[in-house]
Amino acid sequence: MLKDFERKKAEDKDTLSAEIKHIREQLLGQQQLLRDAKLPVIVLIEGWAAAGKGSLINELISEIDPRFYHVVSPAIVPEKEERFPFLYPFFTAIPENGKITFLDSGWMESVVRKYLRHEITKEEYRSRIRQINEFERQLRDGGYLVLKIFLHIEKKEQFERLHVLVDNPETEWRVTQEDLWQHREYRRFMDAYDDFMKKTDELIPWHILDGSRRKTAARDALKLLKETIQDGLDNGRFTGDPFEEEFPLKKMPRLADVDLSPTITDEEYKKELKRLQKRLSELHNIIYRKKIPVILCYEGWDAAGKGGNIRRVAYPLDPRGFDVQPIASPLPHELSRHYLWRFWTRLPRSGHICIFDRTWYGRVMVERLEGFCSEKDWQRAYNEINEFERQLTDWGAVLIKFWIHIDQDTQLARFTERQNTPEKQWKITEEDWRNREKWDQYEVAVDEMLQKTSTKNAPWHIIESNDKKYARIRTLKIIVKALEKACEEHFEQMME
Repeated sequence: MLKDFERKKAEDKDTLSAEIKHIREQLLGQQQLLRDAKLPVIVLIEGWAAAGKGSLINELISEIDPRFYHVVSPAIVPEKEERFPFLYPFFTAIPENGKITFLDSGWMESVVRKYLRHEITKEEYRSRIRQINEFERQLRDGGYLVLKIFLHIEKKEQFERLHVLVDNPETEWRVTQEDLWQHREYRRFMDAYDDFMKKTDELIPWHILDGSRRKTAARDALKLLKETIQDGLDNGRFTGDPFEEEFPLKKMPRLADVDLSPTITDEEYKKELKRLQKRLSELHNIIYRKKIPVILCYEGWDAAGKGGNIRRVAYPLDPRGFDVQPIASPLPHELSRHYLWRFWTRLPRSGHICIFDRTWYGRVMVERLEGFCSEKDWQRAYNEINEFERQLTDWGAVLIKFWIHIDQDTQLARFTERQNTPEKQWKITEEDWRNREKWDQYEVAVDEMLQKTSTKNAPWHIIESNDKKYARIRTLKIIVKALEKACEEHFEQMME
């Protein structure tokens, strides 16, 4: 890759200028077609400090309607100060359909710098390479056009450019200590960049451009962007086939085989509720101090008691340290992005708790059954969800997933009560009744979901909820046990 890169011969400036003008005219003509085709584009510009990444992005955006592109410069935060998963700043930056996001450095620079700074271990480096390949595949399979460019200059050229910038009082602020460190460690960075590109080149290829010839680099980058967009216009949105990775799974029972008879007395319920909420409050303080993120996921039948269950979990928590995210039908700006985007943007900071009232599993339930996505989309989602959840647990999150389960007779009784009680009528809708008619179809979908996504790192818990009070106590016990285990493990890691 970088080590084999050969500089191009100098080209005639007038010829280059004419080519650039012609390509820009073609890009101008592609803009409306891109919007009409609803194709989202991500352009990642990586490269050496002082290689001209900012100037190159200016060349690329010069003829693009500013309403339809966005330039993002993700900050490289020291690992110990990170409050979100590694991919968070990149996944949250993806554009809506028909728009373009330009990334001024991104996942390559972040990983390489942290690895060379010894902020992440070799094992963590390998994990992030895997996550990047998963991320890029999910984008590609979701119809995104992704272009990856690396702007290359030799060490001598970098020295001269940095020197010019530092010597000018107007531009010296642009050179950071990190840039100077990179120059001193040029050979180590060269090896690291080379290794990174080789390991992330298979799905979406890297394009190395000669940063020492600015006009040539601008022409080549514009041409690559034009060709990437044209390929998308000619071939339409790419939708990948289902891809199955071997995840260690926990065997789950079929819903029909779950015993829903467990109950609890009122006296025991009050006693256990008080004890568990007190312990949960104590644990919330500990996970906040230790910066352990917690994600609680609630799925289940309509009228199963998710809301009441969530209220009992949220009651003892400090409101400054948790959020409840009710997930409804996606809004237009959410619908026009990858389906996981609206969940990435709702993740908690480390040390905080996020409770999802319905989750990303809508993809393999309601979206599957109501035809809101293609069969390829929902079949592919099982693996994408397992990858997403592994990324969360690799980050250190405690991820707990509940299916709140009732039988059809109990649901009918609760629906009828809501219908006949004025204060509760807002809880029942025509959609609830329509979904009830599809109970058997939903049960098939949920059984498949439980079997394919109950991984060892993020298993499902089926909560028997014919007795709501029993369900609340069982849920609280699972949460308390998981948080106690996480705090113990964190202490052991600190002692190593």
